[in-house]
Amino acid sequence: MMRRLHLVSMIALFVVASSPLLAVSGGSVSGVVRDSSGVPQMGAVVQLLRPDMSVISAVYTTSKGSYSFNDIQPGKYALKAMGTSFLPSLRENVRVRANTVVNLTLNTLYEVMQWLPAEPRAANASRDDWEWTLRSAANRPLLRWLEDGPLVVVSDRPGARPKLKARLMATGQDGTFGESGERFTTSVEDTPSDSRELLARVDFAPDSDAGMESMLGFRQDLGFAGSVESMAAISIHPVIEGAGGEGLDEAAMRSAETIRLGDEFEIDAGVQQVMARLGQNSPNTVLATLPFATVAWHGGNSTVAYRMASAPSGPNQNESQAGFYLPQISMRDGQLALQHGFHQEVGWERRTDASGVSFLIYSDNVQNPVIEASGRGEFSNAVLSDPMSGLMRGAGQDYASAGVMAAVEHRMAGGNRIRLSYANGDAMVMPTLVHPTALSQLFSAARPRHAQMYAISLSGTLEGTGTRWRASYRWQPADTITPIAPYSIEAIEPYLNLHLRQPISTHHEGLNVEALLDMNNLLAEGYRPYLVNGGMVVFAQDQRSVGAGFAFTF
Repeated sequence: MMRRLHLVSMIALFVVASSPLLAVSGGSVSGVVRDSSGVPQMGAVVQLLRPDMSVISAVYTTSKGSYSFNDIQPGKYALKAMGTSFLPSLRENVRVRANTVVNLTLNTLYEVMQWLPAEPRAANASRDDWEWTLRSAANRPLLRWLEDGPLVVVSDRPGARPKLKARLMATGQDGTFGESGERFTTSVEDTPSDSRELLARVDFAPDSDAGMESMLGFRQDLGFAGSVESMAAISIHPVIEGAGGEGLDEAAMRSAETIRLGDEFEIDAGVQQVMARLGQNSPNTVLATLPFATVAWHGGNSTVAYRMASAPSGPNQNESQAGFYLPQISMRDGQLALQHGFHQEVGWERRTDASGVSFLIYSDNVQNPVIEASGRGEFSNAVLSDPMSGLMRGAGQDYASAGVMAAVEHRMAGGNRIRLSYANGDAMVMPTLVHPTALSQLFSAARPRHAQMYAISLSGTLEGTGTRWRASYRWQPADTITPIAPYSIEAIEPYLNLHLRQPISTHHEGLNVEALLDMNNLLAEGYRPYLVNGGMVVFAQDQRSVGAGFAFTF
């Protein structure tokens, strides 16, 4: 009897000890990808994603449209299916356990548009299109613009009918040239890379003359051959003042083509036509053609590339904003001046799911570098000035520079990221002046000097609250008033910056509200004050600015 009791006890202990191991055994997820008519889709790409939408793994569907992922740790994931001529389909909140089955449906852009409400607007309806759109949100298919670019058809459960999701932001900001005050922004951005893409964005100040920016673009993916795209952007700022007029109008037309030669070589080339005018029918006008090109070789996780550009991207901008394409304009001797030049770089980078490292050598020739300052008083009209923000822009002298850039980034626990970067090269430096001088002479007194830049950026999402955050700090000598390596694509903003996105729970189905907070140069570093005839001006590489507001996604 005692032997039997010992045997039973040993078996019970073994079962109890082994149960945690069984609990963490790998699960699987599988299913079939079909179109809206139920036909299985062969060769579709299915990606397994983390909750932050980073890719874990990808597979192709079989001749029967089936896919599978094995040995997956139980938890919450997302699945994304992509096929030629279809909008990608994203299934969120997928809880993976043993033998989880998730079937996905691909829709064309035409099919999605058929889900739009067909009834006309009532005669007594508000003329405010955005209010009408908010009220109509429940009847529309859900199209979401992800942080990595594509527009996808989204559902959070099997059989759920998609609804349209759009984005409206209401913000207020201070300390930004041409954009201070209340702003409304709405956008419909990037459709999938496997089909045609449309991009539209409007940013304006309500009930004021503070200005408006808008952009509209089109992109056609050509499959393995590459893609073609066209983009138009305009900016109207009636309050900007300068010599001989008031009101700055800017426009840009960009066309580009991407050519892929197999899986290894890729060529991206295009041209950008830009125009700027101060005042209607003014002879003070700038017209320019700015070409760009990149040639890249891909081998495994590594890429070697040559890049040429003739205009830097706008400060604190990305490709979904009009400012990314608009010319950088200032003034010299009463004439509008366009910042442009000739940039060349040769670089190498290696990226994996968890980390990345890059290094490049560059050479720049910069003409009419934009120098920004703030001040209140009566100054000459030799600069562009914004009365609302108190900021002004003048052109510095041309200069040439050469240097290196290097960066290392890593994904930490919880999906947080850290990025370290370094660069050296020339930047404009303000001289030391004892006596007051004319403002135009002060801008022309800036000289280039070789300097170094160090930067760190951290980003992630807080568990529990869902707060998305990004904090960064970029240091370079305090007397430099322009960035080192101005053509850098992934440049971190100067000095201490903090960006927060906080989801706010609502009781309205289909409506997500998010609080926004953006703070640039939070400690007001790098300020260089000078006495000039007419008052005081303060030069800085980046003025302190604060923006806050709400975003409504529906």
